[in-house]
Amino acid sequence: MKNKKDEHLYKYSLHIKRNDDKDLTCYNLKVILFIAMSLDGYIADQNGGVDWLQGQDSNQETKDIYTEFIQNIDTVIMGWNTYHQIVTELSPDQWIYSSLQSYVITHNQKESTENIQFVLQDPSDLIRELKQKEGKDIWICGGAQIIQSLMQNQMIDEYHISIIPILLGSGISLFHTGFSTIPLQLVESHENNGILDTIYIRRKETDINESCDRK
Repeated sequence: MKNKKDEHLYKYSLHIKRNDDKDLTCYNLKVILFIAMSLDGYIADQNGGVDWLQGQDSNQETKDIYTEFIQNIDTVIMGWNTYHQIVTELSPDQWIYSSLQSYVITHNQKESTENIQFVLQDPSDLIRELKQKEGKDIWICGGAQIIQSLMQNQMIDEYHISIIPILLGSGISLFHTGFSTIPLQLVESHENNGILDTIYIRRKETDINESCDRK
């Protein structure tokens, strides 16, 4: 930079920059909740099980929406319960998100690896730090407490929610009471073997999470 004025203008240009590049500057990173829930709003049954995550017809192929979604993601955030279920039940032999930088928010002390970071940090503070780095979008994988904390702080930009054709009656709820109203706009929806895949974005009038430095 030639001088401090030029440096200031450069930093400001990062703030207002909008483009379609996959490697986005910090202020353009989107925080996306990509998750499935039952028709009555549960993301797991009362025992934490998710074996009900399937379409209505076992003989009908269910479209893979994950592969397309993950193309624009390079970071995934989850809680300990989600991590533990993955490594003990869903994929004990290999880490299924090896192509992503994973952050596990937990009180448990565990040594981090090259692409799995175990952190004891407020979810919103972690998001702010990640938004100061270049990269693709950030996927919020779970669990419920992390999601609800981010919703309370209006840190989630997009809600990709697949509604599974089942009523569980009880379990781990995706939405708890107590967070402020978040007006949304439906931008996409389609049916997939009885599963309703929806994408909502926060309406512009509520888009207050523009800066990495937002407190």
